[in-house]
Amino acid sequence: MNRRRFLQTSATLAVATGAWPPLAADAAEKDFVTARRLPRWRGFNLTEKCVKRTRGNPPFKESDFALLAEWGFDFARLPLSYLCWAAPDDWLKLREEELKDIDQAIESGRKHGVHINLNLHRAPGYCVNPPKEPLDLWTDQKALDACAFHWSQFAERYKTIPSNHLSFDLLNEPANVSEEAYVKVVTRLVQAIRAQDPQRLIIADGLRWGRDPVYGLVELGIAQSTRGYDPMQLTHYKANWVRGADLWPEPGWPLKLSEKATANKDSLRQERIQPWKKLEEKGVGIHVGEWGAFSFTPHKVVLSWMRDCLELWKEAGWGWALWNLRGGFGVLDSGRGDVDYEDFRGNKLDREMLKLLQSL
Repeated sequence: MNRRRFLQTSATLAVATGAWPPLAADAAEKDFVTARRLPRWRGFNLTEKCVKRTRGNPPFKESDFALLAEWGFDFARLPLSYLCWAAPDDWLKLREEELKDIDQAIESGRKHGVHINLNLHRAPGYCVNPPKEPLDLWTDQKALDACAFHWSQFAERYKTIPSNHLSFDLLNEPANVSEEAYVKVVTRLVQAIRAQDPQRLIIADGLRWGRDPVYGLVELGIAQSTRGYDPMQLTHYKANWVRGADLWPEPGWPLKLSEKATANKDSLRQERIQPWKKLEEKGVGIHVGEWGAFSFTPHKVVLSWMRDCLELWKEAGWGWALWNLRGGFGVLDSGRGDVDYEDFRGNKLDREMLKLLQSL
């Protein structure tokens, strides 16, 4: 099947790709992971290929996967920009040298017992962050064809890897799109993947930046990913990419939102847990794909809020992935001004935050 036929038939395209190393001998003996009830995977987002860099993106570090395992974590979400391995004016020409970096990340995860979750953070036709894509994934058939092509390539490339090692998270944080349009796109992407690999564990982010469950996807037999960024006045305080965040008052926890409303652990349970538990009752596994609080929020406030979130997710039986390992939300090199950092292998470690994450 060539590219022209792919576009004409709107079907998936399988082309020759590099062979994957043989599976470990004990792989078949491990529990088979399904979308109905996900393991309580816990870990971090690793962002080496989240944004296309002008001088090229570095490969993922095997030492990071080893470090996650050393700390007791078992999950790494890899938010990816398709621009790292393709050009916006030639979506169907993939650069093999960049894809090999993803191969190596998956192998590093397998080696160290860390589940790898591949996510298209920037897909042909959509990204939650600027710049806007030239075509619109939700309305343009060419963009949808290209996005399905990319997922079909990953499905073909990694079809020998069991889902307990690797899962696919289709699109990062759909925003300002109707459920009907989103379901149409997700259905097409799931079909493209399953044409190559019927058993692959697939996850879809919720609507409204991942915040709302999507009942229209239940019949597809896939899991869903939610977010842990509530309340925004705490998690994104002074975040320069959020309009007006520099004008918010310094947050505390619990956080008074108005004369009649306060955000606290109980409000999070009612507003952010219970709606997703109702979806879970339909046979949909849930995972918190991103969460965290930016570095300008006072550290003691962040830790108090984080403890409540972690306790709620443990109670719900859900796993999570902090955004990020390094940087303003993470435990390494976060740049907070009110943390007594520990020198750790060339990095500044927020040991107190790490201990909290390990405890729950």
